[in-house]
Amino acid sequence: MKDYIRRFFIAGIMALCVSLLFLGGKQSKAAEPEISELTEHWVWPADGVITDTYGTRNGQHKGIDIAGGSGSPVYAADAGIVSRSYYSQTYGNVIFIKHNNQTETVYAHLDKRLSAEGEKVALGQKIGMMGSTGDSSGVHLHFEVHSQGWTADKINAVDPSLAFGMGEVGQAVNAAVRNESAHEVSARPSNFHSGQITKDSGETYHIVKTGETLWTIAAHYNLQTGDIAALNNINPDQIFTGQKLLIKPGKLGKYTVKEGDTLSSIAKVHKTTAEAIKELNNAESDVIKIGQILIIHKK
Repeated sequence: MKDYIRRFFIAGIMALCVSLLFLGGKQSKAAEPEISELTEHWVWPADGVITDTYGTRNGQHKGIDIAGGSGSPVYAADAGIVSRSYYSQTYGNVIFIKHNNQTETVYAHLDKRLSAEGEKVALGQKIGMMGSTGDSSGVHLHFEVHSQGWTADKINAVDPSLAFGMGEVGQAVNAAVRNESAHEVSARPSNFHSGQITKDSGETYHIVKTGETLWTIAAHYNLQTGDIAALNNINPDQIFTGQKLLIKPGKLGKYTVKEGDTLSSIAKVHKTTAEAIKELNNAESDVIKIGQILIIHKK
């Protein structure tokens, strides 16, 4: 009987310890803020197009790659202190920034470094210029985010897309810098869709994505390829991924769907495309209804 009581007592103590450990772990996890909460005010570190994402190359790629023009500006995703600024055989010209939320960001393959170790930088401050130094096969920014600081084994690396809420190959991103000297920025692009960026000045730009041609871009905005080429002083047959094109879209108008209309027939009449109409009206299917009002581009 005594042996039974003793075993029952020991089992009770063990159960209590397990319960306390479980509750303690749950409380600790709940108290730890999500990366999206820590970074909701961040800005993208460069203008360009995402060409590679976190976790590729058999899990060895610990950041996001943003392709852009050689020498284009690279910005601090958040305010902080430059913890490292040097040349590495792998990272090339690279800058590390330690932020107040204990995260650390990495900006690699820079053509030039404009911030020195120990320097205090502001949110959106220009810290370097995009390049292809170190172990790089083309002009781009390799950007990493680390919780609790960078380590050689990158055990603290987190997916940058968690910080920005997006980050797929082919997506255009915009640092949305308003004033480089004053470092005033907006936390997210105010008008961003399919590579379209409208800056505070009212100018509209399109960031060229992989697979796009000047013809498809012109069709999207209901323009002629010559209009865009002349405006940007470029050869219409030579555009590249990440290129920023100034756009002057046609005026928007409204069209009421009539009996017998299809998206294709409406697009043909207005010299646009069905996809452009769907995108402009946030439509996911080709189904339209009689009496429905569609927004369309008009010259």
